[in-house]
Amino acid sequence: MIDLGPLGRHMPTFEPGSVWLVGAGPGDPGLLTARAIHALGTADVLVYDALVSPAILELVRQGAELEYAGKRGGKPSAKQRDIIDRLIELARQGKRVLRLKGGDPFVFGRGGEEALALHAAGVPFHVVPGITSGLGGLAAAGIPATTRDTNQAIILMTGHYAMQGPEAIDWAAFARTGVPLVLYMAMNNLAPITEELMRAGMAADTPVAFVNKATTAEQRVLVSTLGAAVADVEKAGIEAPAITVIGSIVPVRAALGYPDASV
Repeated sequence: MIDLGPLGRHMPTFEPGSVWLVGAGPGDPGLLTARAIHALGTADVLVYDALVSPAILELVRQGAELEYAGKRGGKPSAKQRDIIDRLIELARQGKRVLRLKGGDPFVFGRGGEEALALHAAGVPFHVVPGITSGLGGLAAAGIPATTRDTNQAIILMTGHYAMQGPEAIDWAAFARTGVPLVLYMAMNNLAPITEELMRAGMAADTPVAFVNKATTAEQRVLVSTLGAAVADVEKAGIEAPAITVIGSIVPVRAALGYPDASV
């Protein structure tokens, strides 16, 4: 078990037969919470996602089992129902089950779905918040989520859903808010998203930034505009995982002395 010193007295007991839904933060192991580190040093089995870095996996208790359950868009991935069934199965075996997710488990991490299923199955669970990449990634890139001079709100949203059909997002409604948009999982739909936003009246010169592999040693930041974003992303070779931020907070990066782009 990892020695947390005086903080150890404040850690809850990780009971056998329970599942902890834990946020691993945006990537840098230094951004893990103390409770997440406690869980890593206590768990019997770790069920982890694709965005959990190898450096974080190194903190797991020696002898613990590791099971990969990652999801990546367009690639063979574990089915959510199978993941949930596995969590329940492991807990019923009396194991301390750590479900480790990138960012925060309740922010586009399906942690809510898993918590509901665990509760319905009578499996005890505990939620450990993490720093979501939509906020931590922005801070690491020098883009404040809010400033008094730019905005009083932000919108965290997914760009993953289909552009047509029952899951389609009303991009015009979001464009009309005038509030900066922070998009998760938007890279595969970037072209139709930017087209929809401009069709809804958002100016082509609206600032846009992409934060790729946020907070890690491989972090890259690209600053562009709504009209040029697709071409600039292709030219720079920016790929998922990346956070996309659109709106008035993007230029604050340059005002803070950060370079226009680190690509």
